[in-house]
Amino acid sequence: MVLLRRVIGDALRARRQGQHRTLREVSTAANVSLGYLSEIERGQKEASSELLAAICDALGARLSELLSEVSSTLSLAENMEGVLVPVEGQTTDGNVSVSVRQESPLKTTLHATRKPKRDIVYAA
Repeated sequence: MVLLRRVIGDALRARRQGQHRTLREVSTAANVSLGYLSEIERGQKEASSELLAAICDALGARLSELLSEVSSTLSLAENMEGVLVPVEGQTTDGNVSVSVRQESPLKTTLHATRKPKRDIVYAA
């Protein structure tokens, strides 16, 4: 099962780290405690819509952008068996190979490769 709070937390952390900003910088700008922001990013707390909007504003992003990204991630996860669950494994249908590795409760690595008609493998 995919937890919404984890996907939201991962999306917020990715945006913050992509800007090379610290938790302290973003928590100050969003007027939220550093510890609470950390718990949101780790998927341990669910933030209200008002708080999410403040964090997005601090990151220079629109709430709708974040929610769209989260929706896309959830849609992908829902359509792929075994994604974001604490198992390791690999499935293949001959054309697409998917491997999932759960490194921690919040970090899952998904690696998918598609085999086109020619024998070239692309990583997705």
